Amino acid sequence: MIVPPPLRAGDVVALVAPCGPPDPVRLARGARVLEGLGLKVVIGAHALDRDRYLAGSDADRAADLQEAWCDPAVAAVICARGGYGATRILDLLDWDALRAAGPKTLAGSSDVTALHRAFAVELGIASWFGPMPACTTISDPGGPEPRSFGHFSAALFGGAPPITGDRVIVPGDVVAPVTGGNLSLLAALCGTPYGLRARGRIVLLEDVGEHPYRIDRMLTQLLRSGALDGAAGFVLGSWEGCGDPYPTLEERLAPLGVPVIAGLPVGHGSPQFSVLLGALGAIDAESCSLTGSIIDPVEAV
Repeated sequence: MIVPPPLRAGDVVALVAPCGPPDPVRLARGARVLEGLGLKVVIGAHALDRDRYLAGSDADRAADLQEAWCDPAVAAVICARGGYGATRILDLLDWDALRAAGPKTLAGSSDVTALHRAFAVELGIASWFGPMPACTTISDPGGPEPRSFGHFSAALFGGAPPITGDRVIVPGDVVAPVTGGNLSLLAALCGTPYGLRARGRIVLLEDVGEHPYRIDRMLTQLLRSGALDGAAGFVLGSWEGCGDPYPTLEERLAPLGVPVIAGLPVGHGSPQFSVLLGALGAIDAESCSLTGSIIDPVEAV
């Protein structure tokens, strides 16, 4: 994957809403937080539209994303929030035009997993899985959650520190490109051109509000589809509102015989750290950590 260049003070970032409708007050707060980093913020024309559980029509959400990505003045496209809707716009994007625009930063998480997968397949670009400006860790009235925002800022500007978990399920160390994201979205992408292919990669998994039996069902789908064949390792993020998912996660993943670490603050909840999907990462079981080993704009092998 091509790692896009880090941001610099004065760069223009575009906030778009390809998924669910963001709260306008939170979006404005999040924009001000980013401006406080010395960035110039523009907001997509349809970011505050609403169509039931979507941030406007599929065509308008796709148009905002495409316009931002293809604008040569824009250095980063940051998704306002998750929710639902990213999978609906994948076939409305002009991938040739997006490819011609060259590499730049894409950031977001949760439902944005669909965009991370599509941008990886179509454009070969690494992208940031992390907090979003209209969500709690960035846009709370009292200000952003300090650890989340500090890590996110470091990620955008090219120096994110390692992320430490709290349990080792299967010991071992491995260096490989990182892929994955939200488990529900990865299961939903099975059978599409953007389905997960884990061979030779470290797989990030996280979710929110899913009972253990549903986590079991989604993992079983990924396993039976072959999506997890040849995985080099697993890093398990947050499982907010999921009860105790660890017996299920261990039962389904430990037999694969590759390193598995868990409890990393990635996904939902607080703090929420950032992972560069597509770039090389390193699992260190002794410190129960994931380290991003490539932060410069070079091609990862």
